[in-house]
Amino acid sequence: MNLPDTPLVRVEKSTFNTRPSDDIEADLVVVLGPPRPPAHAIIVEIQQDKSKEPRQFARYAAALWLMLGCDVSVLVICPSRIVADYYAQPVESGLTGYRLRPWVLGPDSIPAIIDPHEAAAHPELAAMSVMVHGHNRKVVEAFATALADVTDEHAPDYFEYAYSMSAPEIRRLMEEIMKSASTEWPVYSPFAREHFGRGKAEGQAEEAGRSVLLVLAARGFNVPDDIRDRITTCADLAQLETWLARAATTQTLQGLFDEVG
Repeated sequence: MNLPDTPLVRVEKSTFNTRPSDDIEADLVVVLGPPRPPAHAIIVEIQQDKSKEPRQFARYAAALWLMLGCDVSVLVICPSRIVADYYAQPVESGLTGYRLRPWVLGPDSIPAIIDPHEAAAHPELAAMSVMVHGHNRKVVEAFATALADVTDEHAPDYFEYAYSMSAPEIRRLMEEIMKSASTEWPVYSPFAREHFGRGKAEGQAEEAGRSVLLVLAARGFNVPDDIRDRITTCADLAQLETWLARAATTQTLQGLFDEVG
């Protein structure tokens, strides 16, 4: 054992924590095998740039090893060749004999999927293809088309993974393409919440408008085109519900719209 040559020696406390006090939050952790004991754990990190210190990955692996008691690998997914090369280097932890070699997936390892049938067959790979090659519009279009046909219950998750892992300019392209699609996406990105919520509200308004007209027709009213248009083009759900309640008792069509003084 080679020790540093120094006259400074002290006795430290013999009780210490096995983990730092702050929490570690990786992008994704996948555990293989049974709960106790697990066979292997994989830490997945998405790196758009070189902002994270590589030694952090060694810290992640050590903390997860202490928690689970199994071997741990670190997988780094990078859309840039420069970033992939940077994180592919061995990580010297500073502890003798502890060197981490992350597994790295860069643009050369992930194909650009532009065939919707291939994207539907491999949605998880298609999501990564969007992250890495999403500047190519055909890649995003193939991914969007594939998800419209995928019956897998995890289809919304694939969209969410691709959206959250992608750079801002790719996200904007995804939003542009998905807004033009007829499918509603119940996923959780800010764009999707807004898009899906708007579509859901519009659908409720249309249904309420149809209900108002059905009640009027059942009561024998002949609804002229101008009133029919006023009802069917109204997007205010609360207003439509008011009209629906009045439609059950009003004696005239004008009474549907009269405000109570």
